[in-house]
Amino acid sequence: MKFTLAGGHALRAAALVCVLLAGCTGLLHSNAQPEQTYYLRAPLAASGAAGATPVAAVTAAGASLRVATPLASPGLDSSRIMLLQADHRMNFYAGSRWPGTAPEVIGALTVETLRASGAWNWVQDSASAFPADYLLQISVRHFEADYSAGGGAPQVQVVLDCTLGRREGREVIASFVAQGAATAAADRMSEVVAAFEQATHAALQSLSQQAGEAVRTHARAVTSER
Repeated sequence: MKFTLAGGHALRAAALVCVLLAGCTGLLHSNAQPEQTYYLRAPLAASGAAGATPVAAVTAAGASLRVATPLASPGLDSSRIMLLQADHRMNFYAGSRWPGTAPEVIGALTVETLRASGAWNWVQDSASAFPADYLLQISVRHFEADYSAGGGAPQVQVVLDCTLGRREGREVIASFVAQGAATAAADRMSEVVAAFEQATHAALQSLSQQAGEAVRTHARAVTSER
């Protein structure tokens, strides 16, 4: 539960009188629970399941990629862990947050996922000073726990709108959606965060595969034109 104190000037004046007259310290304290910061881990590299195409074989050899700073839908550009309720209400979990804003979290996990895939010569984030062959722009459309259907535990939705382009000439070669969903095992913060991680893994694995396929197709088209 979240509380907001009003009357800041009166509170400071009362505290000053207390210190001057009684020499008291430590009388003002809070019983509020400390805020918890939760982090998500990137998905493990593909293990090469039967019938699956190795991710490293999907992209053109030697291709490099830069992940631009992700954009976010209104309400998601925050470190708060957001949730949706009935009647189109957006809220957040009090006392809980991510270590950065949702775009920062998704951006870091995307870079880590693509590096681990082994499909790229190198992958850098938006702060890199080095040019890359391709640029990936992500817009975070959904990154929240959805309670709107009623019941107990929420379903986490992660939806990323992606645009992949060639740096040279600023040519867009593909636009695609990467998404994942997971229902929390219980309506507890630890279970909700676990569902966020599961849904994010699914979205990032889809992103990695689709980006690789787009670059492979583009490389083949360029080769055939020569």
